Amino acid sequence: MAQVGGAANRCLEALSRPGTQDLQRVHLCKLHQGRPRRTAVKINMQAAATEPATAASPPKESGDDLPLLVRAIKGMPVHRPPVWMMRQAGRYMKVYQDLAKKHPTFRERSENADLSTEISLQPWRAFRPDGVILFSDILTPLTGMGIDFQIGEGIHVDDPIRTLEQVHKLRKLNPAEALPYVGETLRTLRAEVGNEAAVLGFVGAPFTLACYIVEGGSSKNKTYQHIKRLAFGNPEVLHALLSHLADSITDYVRYQADQGAQMVQIFDSWASELSPQDFDVFSRPYISRIIDSVRSTHPDLPITLFISDSGGLLERMALTKPDCISIHSSIDLQDGIKRIGPEFAVQGNIDPGILFGTKEAITQRIIETVKQAKGTRHILNLGHGVLVGTPEENVEHFFKVAKELNYDQL
Repeated sequence: MAQVGGAANRCLEALSRPGTQDLQRVHLCKLHQGRPRRTAVKINMQAAATEPATAASPPKESGDDLPLLVRAIKGMPVHRPPVWMMRQAGRYMKVYQDLAKKHPTFRERSENADLSTEISLQPWRAFRPDGVILFSDILTPLTGMGIDFQIGEGIHVDDPIRTLEQVHKLRKLNPAEALPYVGETLRTLRAEVGNEAAVLGFVGAPFTLACYIVEGGSSKNKTYQHIKRLAFGNPEVLHALLSHLADSITDYVRYQADQGAQMVQIFDSWASELSPQDFDVFSRPYISRIIDSVRSTHPDLPITLFISDSGGLLERMALTKPDCISIHSSIDLQDGIKRIGPEFAVQGNIDPGILFGTKEAITQRIIETVKQAKGTRHILNLGHGVLVGTPEENVEHFFKVAKELNYDQL
């Protein structure tokens, strides 16, 4: 598999990087036949892959040792906003397209630690963002609960769950046993990037996961009729499912943190399909439960919450008490900051469509957005993920402009 991994000697270079002394360094190398292998250098680990998700978090680092993104989200002094992009690894990059031709299924690419690591690092090598996010999917942990799914042209869940009997048959997720490739990828990313960038994990929120599980995949015509039939006809079934998911996702967040994630983002992509009062019943309590529970064991782990098209839910998002709220591009950034209040870091919120425009338009929008958020704990990002077909050179320009900013010059 051409292009997978880097030179073997970079594995040894990683040994001297700060912030990785307690991690397993695994680096992808190329064999002369083009097939990937891993060269592993093992040293003392605080949270081994075989330990339970409740194992102790990695050792604390001093402020000076933390990546820029973590310093910003914690309110430490920074000279510019850190920058990364949702979906920064993926289909718009030619190197990803070439890899996908040889490994055509998404689950193969995301459930193989070598491939997941390589894809996660592709934008890091190309653009040097301040955050390197795990290449995975919010549905990945479902198999560990006994729910199988396929990702092709759309998402298909083999056996939709719509009864209490089905809920009771679900397994509680044990991430270390069910998802060891996620832990391996996160550890490798920490060894690779050191503290030059933050390693980011992510999970799906219970309601959004339930949408896929109950609907049997992507909702046909986005009507969400099956999950709303449960919500308003048999709410006890939906609550039982949401409760199970909340407990499992809590352990999954802890596992990601223990394996090297320095921030975890919760995606509740379909929560805006709920009216605000129903969000208070079927989504918000379970997000709060995850955040509160994780915070009881991992108080230093920053958690970001993102909801697509969240204009009607911002104040309710704030009630879940994440560390950072990712503001969708449909919301005026200054208005959004006022609505959530001063206690949160903010992320966003440039329209991903701007990346189809001219470099001048991209530069202007970046500067406008950073000025709007100046004085807050701001992480520069898009208001949603990078779109398929986005010109790669425009993503490169976005990062170049963003990384040359200085608050003192704005």
